Amino acid sequence: MAKEYNISKTSGQCSKCGNQLAVDQEFVAVVKEVSEDLSRLDFCMPCWEVSGQHNDPTFVGIWHTKVPQHQEKKRQFVDNELLVDFFTRTETAQDATKVSFRYVLALVLMRKKLLVYDGMQKDAAGAEVWLTHLRGSEQVYHVIDPKMDEEKIAEVSRRLDEILPSNDPQGENQQ
Repeated sequence: MAKEYNISKTSGQCSKCGNQLAVDQEFVAVVKEVSEDLSRLDFCMPCWEVSGQHNDPTFVGIWHTKVPQHQEKKRQFVDNELLVDFFTRTETAQDATKVSFRYVLALVLMRKKLLVYDGMQKDAAGAEVWLTHLRGSEQVYHVIDPKMDEEKIAEVSRRLDEILPSNDPQGENQQ
């Protein structure tokens, strides 16, 4: 049976300095591998900038975000089926751009708890390959870790936002 990871929501405070994160404050969230488990850490921007942890090899994912308004409803811009479809159709992608796109899609699907991380292996070239499966399925999907820095992840995420259609017909919730 595959191991299930429950990654917590923001704690509301910086993991380094302990200061409370204010509504609309930008911060960096990371998912870190700790003894075969995944843990979430949040950093206020000043602590992140001086932390020197930008390329920590134990980080599975890094993203910039803002503390949401307390009554703000969650907005779904893209249908989950569409995300899963893109993910499964890129299984054999070899092009670096598509590999990066698939990696970011995998991170999104993991955050939505639709994709489960089962482990990691190295391919013949020495690249890390995540072994994953979609929730409710036993089919194994391979995700190549392209070792993108946070700038590259942000660039691919922006492209993802441009490519995928919004579920908001009036465009009111677009950022």
